[in-house]
Amino acid sequence: MTVLEAIQRSTDFLAKKGVDSPRLQVELLLAHVLAMPRMKLYLNFDRSLTETETNALRDMVKRRGNREPLQHIVGSTSFCGLEIAVNPHVLVPRPETEILAERAWTFLAKISPPAIALDLCTGSGCLAIAMATHSPGARLYATDISAEALDCARQNVTKHNVADRIELLQGDGFTPIPAEVSFDLIVSNPPYISSAEIETLEPEVRDFDPRLALDGGTDGLDFYRRIAADARRFLKPDGRIMLEFGDGQATAIAEIFHAQNWVVETIERDYTQRERILIAHL
Repeated sequence: MTVLEAIQRSTDFLAKKGVDSPRLQVELLLAHVLAMPRMKLYLNFDRSLTETETNALRDMVKRRGNREPLQHIVGSTSFCGLEIAVNPHVLVPRPETEILAERAWTFLAKISPPAIALDLCTGSGCLAIAMATHSPGARLYATDISAEALDCARQNVTKHNVADRIELLQGDGFTPIPAEVSFDLIVSNPPYISSAEIETLEPEVRDFDPRLALDGGTDGLDFYRRIAADARRFLKPDGRIMLEFGDGQATAIAEIFHAQNWVVETIERDYTQRERILIAHL
């Protein structure tokens, strides 16, 4: 079977399984199997696949047809230009979270070093690593309640050579943060899906992302209430808090923070012009 034949047959299979952008998905999987850039496939359409390559691709395409996320299958994803390892214990980073990362490192660049920041619910560690990479003078704490998620974050922190500036701590919310530490910036992409809504999500999210990283309680806002109530004692007077949230939640979250005497500085929009990021200060 040639590269082109493999792409065509696998694309038809994924299309029948209801996978979005089936050809792109197949090309990414095949590029991973062949260890070559995706665009190079077009120069190798007539290349014959070995039996080992055919079997590897067939297994991956079958898994994708079962709606397992491509990122889980290949074991990593790109975030702010960084290769981030992912697995079933962490949320697959979304493109809109890159906006949160960029706003965070832009703010840290204005702080006299050494700036210090906190990433709550760090998961794979992508936010903390992006901040550390783009803010070489900054120190960071990154917390998560899941030991398995922190194992993944530790792998990524080590890979990107920022382990000396990111301290990973296991615990719920602000619980593991030393009482004497205060931050210039607190960021978080917390769970924000309402419990009932989870069953309506795409299979890639519903069946493969960790429920712990999705479930934000009855209305999806439990973590924002906790952050609004608890963050002030860890934030410096001129510090900022930056949070990602879900579709249609902007007004409710702004009200939660106003009720705790925060000043909501701005609500940022994502690439699709949906309100996505809250920036606030004391």
